[in-house]
Amino acid sequence: MRAVTKHLDEKAQSIFADLGYTLTDRGEEYLAERKWRVVHVTPATALEEAPESGDYRCFVTWTEAVADLEARLESADPDYEWAIIGVDDDGDYEVARRQSAA
Repeated sequence: MRAVTKHLDEKAQSIFADLGYTLTDRGEEYLAERKWRVVHVTPATALEEAPESGDYRCFVTWTEAVADLEARLESADPDYEWAIIGVDDDGDYEVARRQSAA
């Protein structure tokens, strides 16, 4: 079990900065902005409940936690487009799941 949330937080920031987004810290999440798109980025080791708002959301978690996070989001069925990025200790990442709002 990983206790260092800051490490995941830094990886989330790095991914979006490398993709050319400007980041604004909003406490437990970031706003990643590029051109017309604003993405709410949430580093999530555990997700108690899905956020209720936002057009685009991206959850960044450890690779081994992707399946659990995906199940929680599907169960919540939020009314926004969302994606999950799974990252590992080496900094490698993969967009593990993407869901368009219905």
